[in-house]
Amino acid sequence: MPRMPNCLLKLTRLVLSHKLRALFILTFKFMSFVSILLYWRITEDAKVRDQVYSLPTEIRCAHSVPSPAHPIADGPPPPPGDVFFVETSERINPNDLFTCSVESAARTHPGTRVVVLMKGLAKRNASLPNHWGFSLLSCFPNVEIRPLDLPELFSGTPLAKWYSQAQQRWEPYFFPILSDACRIAIMWKFGGIYLDTDFIVLKNLKNLTNVLGTQSKYVLNGAFLSFKPRHKFIELCMQDFVENYNSWIWGHQGPQLLTRVFKKWCSIRSLRSSKSCKGVSALPREAFYPIRWQDWKKYFEVVSSSELQELLKNTYAVHVWNKKSQGTRLKITSQALLAQLHSHFCPATYDILKMDS
Repeated sequence: MPRMPNCLLKLTRLVLSHKLRALFILTFKFMSFVSILLYWRITEDAKVRDQVYSLPTEIRCAHSVPSPAHPIADGPPPPPGDVFFVETSERINPNDLFTCSVESAARTHPGTRVVVLMKGLAKRNASLPNHWGFSLLSCFPNVEIRPLDLPELFSGTPLAKWYSQAQQRWEPYFFPILSDACRIAIMWKFGGIYLDTDFIVLKNLKNLTNVLGTQSKYVLNGAFLSFKPRHKFIELCMQDFVENYNSWIWGHQGPQLLTRVFKKWCSIRSLRSSKSCKGVSALPREAFYPIRWQDWKKYFEVVSSSELQELLKNTYAVHVWNKKSQGTRLKITSQALLAQLHSHFCPATYDILKMDS
């Protein structure tokens, strides 16, 4: 059998390699497109879920809730040590989990200011919208609901230029990335504690400093952060955010960023090598993520009181993975895990939701 000439053989290999490369690129783009569609579908489902409850907009403060306080505070930026929540979209209709998150933080930190920053309030006057969530949270004297001024927050940081440029282009995951940017900017400028609005806080977190949580054996997560202001680790996070920016990969600017920086900070190649170095600690998964995101449906399954206690005995706060669980209807009067968490740690929200059950 005649042998194929070398030049033809090389050409064939070249064509095949290009085909494989093209196939890989097409596959990657297709998967990116599908993930973007799923993300926006989930986002739309969340808007529908917010309309499920037909609750009164005015809530009378229950006996178990402290006296009302003025919800929006003027004056200088908050001092270090506050608890922060951030809403980076224009939404001004907090859902039940959002309200439960803030209530649980307010109850577990009675002597600490709990600051809720909402972008949607920036274009309004000083009064809050008529919504049962705002009415309920206003019952807590340590809760302050403020407009989120993004240019002011990012000013004086490496994120200012990024934010200015990002507004001029379309990005598929802009709101999650904006949230990632906000939390590290807040930690840099003010310090304190940052929590996502799908956390339910079980214990006081003030004894945790320069700490973040482990999501899995491979990845850290920034849904909870606790740092002193102007900490070098957070400065490195801001630098990495800008220098290695990629808006097309989910989590690249969030969990993956924190993991990259932590590995560099500790000079390690794997999270298994170290969970604490140079004054920064990554707590075990059960501290904040006792249920993995793959198992989010467990929050809607019935558990006994003893199972609940065993599950949460080493947990500071519970991340509910709202990106996965939103749109799932919770029967608030059931013994589902999430319903029991509402009952124990945000009882005022729980009582309101029972009215609509």
